Amino acid sequence: MHSSLELKREIEAVQIPSGESIKLPLGLKVIITQSLGGTYTVATDFGLARISAQDADALGIEPEANKKEQDSSSSNIPEDVGDLEGQVWNQLKNVYDPEIPVNIVDLGLVYDCKVEQDAEGKNKALVKMTLTAPGCGMGPTIAADAQSRIMTIEEMDDAAVELVWEPAWNQGMISIEGKMKLGMI
Repeated sequence: MHSSLELKREIEAVQIPSGESIKLPLGLKVIITQSLGGTYTVATDFGLARISAQDADALGIEPEANKKEQDSSSSNIPEDVGDLEGQVWNQLKNVYDPEIPVNIVDLGLVYDCKVEQDAEGKNKALVKMTLTAPGCGMGPTIAADAQSRIMTIEEMDDAAVELVWEPAWNQGMISIEGKMKLGMI
């Protein structure tokens, strides 16, 4: 995974951890440090950057046509979720902090997830999530990724992902599965 490659075209990326948009030029040497959830974290001479799935070709990678279904087990998902809400949780398990190889559900960043239906029968997902650090500039990017993942659910008409700071996140919120992935247990 940690081999150097050159970008095959100029692309827009997101600087980590500031969250600012940057251009990475054609021919820039990068090292892929993480590729989870359809995005790529790369190390460059300018620091870390996140490249979206739509720009995978610039890395010489074929975009995955059919994403593998994420394992729905997590000790952080409530047991009493309905089918549609369960689908939302499963989509959130495809969203990653670009610096940590654990999804936002298993990191304990998702505080609340529910699906409401309006008078017209339209479904809207309402998600409250936090970040590992309040000053992280990647918050809007991660929240937008979560929202776009939710909107891939056929029965979903709308989604709102709100960043909240109470309660403050701590490592005790990481699921058993996440702790195992991080070598904490």
